[in-house]
Amino acid sequence: MLALSVAALAYNAPLSARAGVRPAVSMMAKSQSVPMVEANPVIAGLPASVGFDPLMLANAQTLPWMIEAELKHGRVCMLAVLGWVAVDLGFHFPVDHFQGLTSLTAHDATVKSGDMFRLFLFAALPETLAFGKTVEMLMGNGKVPGDLGFDPLHFKGSPDYVKLQVNEIKNGRLAMLAFSGIVTQAALTGKGFPYF
Repeated sequence: MLALSVAALAYNAPLSARAGVRPAVSMMAKSQSVPMVEANPVIAGLPASVGFDPLMLANAQTLPWMIEAELKHGRVCMLAVLGWVAVDLGFHFPVDHFQGLTSLTAHDATVKSGDMFRLFLFAALPETLAFGKTVEMLMGNGKVPGDLGFDPLHFKGSPDYVKLQVNEIKNGRLAMLAFSGIVTQAALTGKGFPYF
């Protein structure tokens, strides 16, 4: 009995609890896409961010590089979907060794002819030239991820610029999934557009 009374006397509640004031409860925001997952505050405010980052990849120092990579891959896949479907619908370069090829068989033909290596060099040249800017971006001073300095229609000054950025990211994510699905379906069925 004595131990209980000593324990009760020894308890000193915080001043706010003794004064009847409730302390503020700090709760993390939840992801908009998966509400049971905590949203990563590092990605809050980024275009098209819904707070989904369960592996906390955005906490790395390379977040600008990852944003730039997502934008580049999305842009390439938007063009790739268009190109893949266009070739399967009959649009070809007026070169003899490309006639009669589907998008799926064109890969092996371009590797054999050496055109794939030239395409690789064409894609690698701007990446190599932009490496210095990428390093500056990772150091925190330099370009914004995905900004190539090419804006002939002056979208940056538009009041809908953030909406346009969100649309680009969402369409790029969709194109990455779509291109993977189109290539897989074309390889499995061996058929051209619509691949079933």
